[in-house]
Amino acid sequence: MNKPITEFIEKYYLHFNAAALVDASKGYVAHLKEGGKMMITLAGAMSTAELGKILAEMIRQDKVDFISCTGANLEEDLMNLVAHSHYERVPHYRDLTAQDEWDLLERGLNRVTDTCIPEEEAFRRLQKHIVEIWKDAEAKGERYFPHEFMYKMILSGVLEQYYEIPRENSWMIAAAEKNLPIVVPGWEDSTMGNIFASYCIKGELTATTMKSGIEYMTYLADWYTKNSAGKGVGFFQIGGGIAGDFPICVVPMLYQDMEMHDIPFWSYFCQISDSTTSYGSYSGAVPNEKITWGKLDITTPKFIVESDATICAPLMFSYILENA
Repeated sequence: MNKPITEFIEKYYLHFNAAALVDASKGYVAHLKEGGKMMITLAGAMSTAELGKILAEMIRQDKVDFISCTGANLEEDLMNLVAHSHYERVPHYRDLTAQDEWDLLERGLNRVTDTCIPEEEAFRRLQKHIVEIWKDAEAKGERYFPHEFMYKMILSGVLEQYYEIPRENSWMIAAAEKNLPIVVPGWEDSTMGNIFASYCIKGELTATTMKSGIEYMTYLADWYTKNSAGKGVGFFQIGGGIAGDFPICVVPMLYQDMEMHDIPFWSYFCQISDSTTSYGSYSGAVPNEKITWGKLDITTPKFIVESDATICAPLMFSYILENA
């Protein structure tokens, strides 16, 4: 079978972070082949970086069983889907002056490193439809999670008129079609979260129509309890922050606070991070620190790839798709 990515990285990625990338990829494959399940966590702006092009295929081929992501990653995949041609790339972003940045704001362009997201075509286009879904749920006395509202919008077909990239390149479409479990900790810290809050302030919606972060934790706890038997659940963390910190805590919560002393630890751990090890930084902590918090076992396979996830994750996912 032709495996170009496998052949390339096994030939050239032999030392340091390159070798860690290969080892972690092989560990992911072994975990799946032994019957394990896998959570992927998405921090940063992975959706704007168009990681969906390959993450969607990982979802379709059942190489990921659960996703934890920031509210930004949840919505920005759909923004790219419906407004791709209106995005602007700014390769010289390091040279921008404060006036240059202000000029982008005046044009309705919100910059994420070298990529500008268009407010009208992206934010407001989604807002127009998601608000109707929020209000319809409230009128019926129904409550849903942020990702469930997004799934409803995707599956309703109302966004299809705007599609500007192939649907197979959207990880949110792939997730919605499989009804993939997702947690979105800190969803309020996102554009759609801010918009929802504004409608609550105006009295047009009530906060309880949106299920909360505590409910996300109980949802994850139920899923983990039901899926951690056998080989167990692995943890593949892209970046740091709340997308990783929130879900990894479900194990010590179940063990220590629920006193479920037979609950398994996470059975694989990998983090791609550009956060250097520093004083008090959890995103930059070495994996062994998680042993002291009851998250990982002594024997858990642990990997850290200290590099840019936009470079490493597509290579690793390609390797996994070729071999798992």
